[in-house]
Amino acid sequence: MSIIKRPFPLLKAVLAAVLISSGAMAAPLETMQSGNIITVQAGSIGSTSTLGGTVVPLKEVSFSAQLPGRVVFLAGVEGDWFKAGTVLLALNDDDLLAQEKAALANLRNAEANLRNSRVQYTRQVMTGPDSADAMGMGMPKMMDDMFAKPMSSMVGRDNPEIQRRAQIYAQGTQIDAARSAITQAKAKLQEIEARLRDTKSIAPFSGVIVRKSVEKGDTVQPGMPLLAFADTRNLQIQVDVPARLMPGIQKGMIIPAKLDVGNTRIQTRVAQIYPMADAQRHTVTVKLDLPQDAPGGPGMYAEVMVPDITTPIQNLPMVPKSAVVWRGSLPAIYVMTATNEPELRMVRLGSFVDDQTVGVLSGIQVGERIFTTPPSNVPDTWKSEQPSKEGSKK
Repeated sequence: MSIIKRPFPLLKAVLAAVLISSGAMAAPLETMQSGNIITVQAGSIGSTSTLGGTVVPLKEVSFSAQLPGRVVFLAGVEGDWFKAGTVLLALNDDDLLAQEKAALANLRNAEANLRNSRVQYTRQVMTGPDSADAMGMGMPKMMDDMFAKPMSSMVGRDNPEIQRRAQIYAQGTQIDAARSAITQAKAKLQEIEARLRDTKSIAPFSGVIVRKSVEKGDTVQPGMPLLAFADTRNLQIQVDVPARLMPGIQKGMIIPAKLDVGNTRIQTRVAQIYPMADAQRHTVTVKLDLPQDAPGGPGMYAEVMVPDITTPIQNLPMVPKSAVVWRGSLPAIYVMTATNEPELRMVRLGSFVDDQTVGVLSGIQVGERIFTTPPSNVPDTWKSEQPSKEGSKK
């Protein structure tokens, strides 16, 4: 009996292999799947509108020439990183330096005049009116003091007290004039120092040069663009939202977006909503904060899925992102049939609920079983043929 029983297990395995290869028998479920099989559930999802936006830095400044001159210094090229306070560009300032020296000389002259005016004022107060006009020999002056001036005062032609006050007042006005000259010289010096500061473009924050419009040696005129500087560590998406969609957007809410870098889907936060719509396009500018680890950089294209509260909420089949396989530009999902065979079925995807879940508009129904990851043991020829079959059915 033992000799008769031994061939049966081997014969059974051979017969099963022949049936599988001929298509008469499906492969066991354990050998067909490489991931879990789940049942499709329904989920509520509102309608969204996909809007195109642009990735922009959180902070960006553009430097333009304030004075005519020649570019004598450039700190670097596009992409170079600099700390706050670094001089990025400088114009020649030889003419302004010469004007500064002249202004300093004028300031010193005004200060010297002030000191001299104070000394003369003190001398006038302390020595009396005769000190200013003490001239000639001793006898003529004595005769003038003894006879001429008293007689002039007696007849009313002169008043020594009034003359003394007038001389003191005149010396006081010299002090005021000297002070005004100092103020004027300092103002001129401050004006030149401000123009000297305008010859340099200084980084207001840490960042990189994102655009450079001049080279060393170029001659510039006031108003010409020099360079653009931005902090690319913190990025935002700037999008123009139609006014009809604005009731569904609030500051701080989370909105899904897709970056044009490997079709990366991320969650963004509404950071700023402009208070006024554009008068021509009737759109409102909205800025959304990107996560720190988001790929891409300023200027890249992005899509934002803005909720549309004017349309009713739909109940759609929800599937994990990992279940979707792509055949060219067409999405498909492996579905487990009633006979426990995998079937590649073309689907039409809706909006993403989150980073891992997407709604399906058509192709599968709630309650069907799908593979969360494509089965690895399905023959390659079967995989490549199945999309064409689905396409012909459609």
